[in-house]
Amino acid sequence: MKLGSTEDILFQELKGRESQRRRSRDFVLGLGKTLAVLEARENQGMFEIETRGLVKRFGTRVVLDGIDLHVDQGETLAILGPSGSGKSTLLRCLNALTPFDAGRVRVGEIVLGAGKVPRDLAIQVRRQLGMVFQDFALFPHLRAVDNVALGPRLVLGLTHAQARERALQLLSRVGLAHRADAFPSQLSGGEKQRVAIARALAMEPKGLLCDEITSALDPELKWEVLEVLADLKREGLTLIVVTHEVGFARRVADRVCILTEGRILEHGPPAEVLEHPKTLRVQQFLARVLS
Repeated sequence: MKLGSTEDILFQELKGRESQRRRSRDFVLGLGKTLAVLEARENQGMFEIETRGLVKRFGTRVVLDGIDLHVDQGETLAILGPSGSGKSTLLRCLNALTPFDAGRVRVGEIVLGAGKVPRDLAIQVRRQLGMVFQDFALFPHLRAVDNVALGPRLVLGLTHAQARERALQLLSRVGLAHRADAFPSQLSGGEKQRVAIARALAMEPKGLLCDEITSALDPELKWEVLEVLADLKREGLTLIVVTHEVGFARRVADRVCILTEGRILEHGPPAEVLEHPKTLRVQQFLARVLS
């Protein structure tokens, strides 16, 4: 075989290998782009809650002073802080119950700006983000099952039978199937709060806001309600819980936020914030709560 022929063969082989290398590289790059697109599409479906520069004033008093917050899907955030620090107001801004003065709120794909929120947009927010109040807010003339079934009938358009079936399932989920026909006046504080949780869940929200829902309960009834929240966390529901229950925050929350005078002073994992607070103000607050 002539040398020239050998060189031609080697050249063709090297050329073939280079072409194969380019095809492999293009495949990898193409696969990477495809995965990026798929990931982006998946992220678009993720339910996240976010605030940026959130400000709320009542007259000259600044209640929320530039709050930046981000809660991922399935995450549990516990918000602690002294009375009057803006915790309840923050939840009400997230749920479009209270308009704010500056910044923005994002609930899933819905973005709220400063000022009054249009009613149709507020309804969309509350469909995705349920809220449970400190004072239960049950209708006294309705039985437990009817309190839970009312929203799905009026807002979601379910029939009476469909709404009742959903209500009974949810009351069973919070351990109150046997109290379905009881009126609020016949329920204990812990039972009322669990009915309120079932009512919020009846709208099939992606997240739940809880505003000091155990503050009026004795220790045993508090445990009943907190265990329901722990179960909801295990099921993957996004939770933002305003609470003074440090033990619950330590055990269940993914992150803890300390809010004081309308500002976030510390924010991070429970073990870090609750066991090793950095600021004197948070150290003082935790010492009082734990004493």
